[in-house]
Amino acid sequence: MLTLSHLTKRFDGATALDDVSLSVAPGERVALLGHNGAGKSTLMKIVLGLIPHDGGTVEVLGARPGSGTARAGVAYLPESAAFHPALTGRETIAHYLRLRGQPAALAGALLDRVGLSDAADRRIGTYSKGMRQRVGLAQALIGRPRLMVLDEPTSGLDPVSRRDFYTILEDLAAEGAAILLSSHALTEVEARTDRMVILAHGRLMAEGSLSALRQAADLPVTVELTAVNGARASILDAVPGGELCGNRITYRCRQDEKMGLLRRLSAQSESLEDIEMHPPSLEDLYSHFSKGAVR
Repeated sequence: MLTLSHLTKRFDGATALDDVSLSVAPGERVALLGHNGAGKSTLMKIVLGLIPHDGGTVEVLGARPGSGTARAGVAYLPESAAFHPALTGRETIAHYLRLRGQPAALAGALLDRVGLSDAADRRIGTYSKGMRQRVGLAQALIGRPRLMVLDEPTSGLDPVSRRDFYTILEDLAAEGAAILLSSHALTEVEARTDRMVILAHGRLMAEGSLSALRQAADLPVTVELTAVNGARASILDAVPGGELCGNRITYRCRQDEKMGLLRRLSAQSESLEDIEMHPPSLEDLYSHFSKGAVR
């Protein structure tokens, strides 16, 4: 659905994107991660055909960005969706349906899908930021887009609305839509996307599933256990290398040492009340790969 090959973009001599290559397949949800100024918005603007690129190639649905074919099959949701405050939610979506050549009567079903059926006939000027963002999502759903480009799409949404939003994305992906979304909410995308792409200073630093990124980074796994009263010393004697903090003992090990450590700890099961394992989070991985760009 989307293919970028050796993409380069410069602004007044400053490089915003440097030799970036990535793709998004049908049914795939790809998270675009990076600090402010990493190049995420520039990349999205190029995909949408809003600005030209200086080097490399871009194919959107097999066509050039901004072409009739690309525009017909691509939906976009910005970070802060803005609509005329005097119109109701239903009038707004009906307007965009007509622009897309579709029946205005479909507005109600779209608003219901994003949880705005009760507010459909209220003026948008009375909507909260999260509600306006859901109107934007309803607009993006018009015409069953084949590629969705979403820039900080959950901005302003409450936890329930965020959960519902990602459920909609799961349904769209199951129907074959390709999804590219940028987000600073790393804990959200960690479990809700298929692949992560990390940009830093205009360069692609890493990409892959969460498990693939963990293997590539080779950051330590943290194992925390709670000992029964009086058993801390015996556990540390039997399994040295732990750090004592109150009644808890913390071990850190490499990915390939994890199972061996767990086997040694399981032999002390009678001395344990609880054991928890914490692999590197997406936030840890993001920080690790971003620091590589600085170096």
